[in-house]
Amino acid sequence: MANSDPDKLMSKADKLTKLSFTRWSTDWKSATSLYEQAAVSYRFRKENEKAKEAFEKASKGQEMISSPWDAAKHMESAAGLAKELGRWNELSDHYRRASELYSECGRSQPASDALAKGASALEDASPDEAVRMYTDACVLLEDDGKEQMAFDLYRAATSIYIKLERYTDAAAFLLRWGVAADKCNAVNSQCKAYLCAIIVYLYANDFQQAQKCYNDCSQVAAFLNSDQNRCAMKLLSAYEEGDAEEIKRVAHSSAISNLDHVIIRLARKLPTGDLKEIKKEATNEEEPLDENDLT
Repeated sequence: MANSDPDKLMSKADKLTKLSFTRWSTDWKSATSLYEQAAVSYRFRKENEKAKEAFEKASKGQEMISSPWDAAKHMESAAGLAKELGRWNELSDHYRRASELYSECGRSQPASDALAKGASALEDASPDEAVRMYTDACVLLEDDGKEQMAFDLYRAATSIYIKLERYTDAAAFLLRWGVAADKCNAVNSQCKAYLCAIIVYLYANDFQQAQKCYNDCSQVAAFLNSDQNRCAMKLLSAYEEGDAEEIKRVAHSSAISNLDHVIIRLARKLPTGDLKEIKKEATNEEEPLDENDLT
């Protein structure tokens, strides 16, 4: 049948969406059906470039006939083909558009999932954009009170930050995870996130920030009474005493062995900084102020 030719289906559909002297109104419903048929046929033939274009037009058609859910599905299909073609900018744009369309349907979970799919595909090709997409995916769930559904997203974003050696950003995201866990009463995840943040600061040779982070997190009762708190306290004490062997021993404790692998790897490399300098600073802080010493 002539109509089984996807090129002819596309041509016919295009004509239905344009006004002319002989066509005074558009027929997006019929055109969308033709675009969908063409997209499936192109994909079966592995003509990915044409299939991507057909899905893009099918998505537009579903929008025009007020069906944002189906429009989002087609846009995700176009994004998947953009991945096959290595079109990273298009992939990002398409998954973001799919997310917006799902949001129009009032569905935060698939909206977040679309961004997460895009982020996962971009981790190697464009890690900065991947982090932005993971972050936006978290926001969608946080705004809808579904923080627990975002835990894998926090984990993925943290992992990218660590790969990029952006340790301050990684720690900040872990603390954000801890706050989210607190909101949904996921105490164990909350305490783990706080301990992870402290470890990241230590790995980045920022003992003062690690200590401040510990003090802040210890204001939270759940963390104060946890195994993770006791582990963090032992680590910080070992740093203050300049005891590298104790740091290594604590880094192999069960509290740390139960963390995510990316954090375990950092912990097992501790200490990374100058312990003598840290011990000196700690000793200076402990020395009482001599009011008669004006030097």
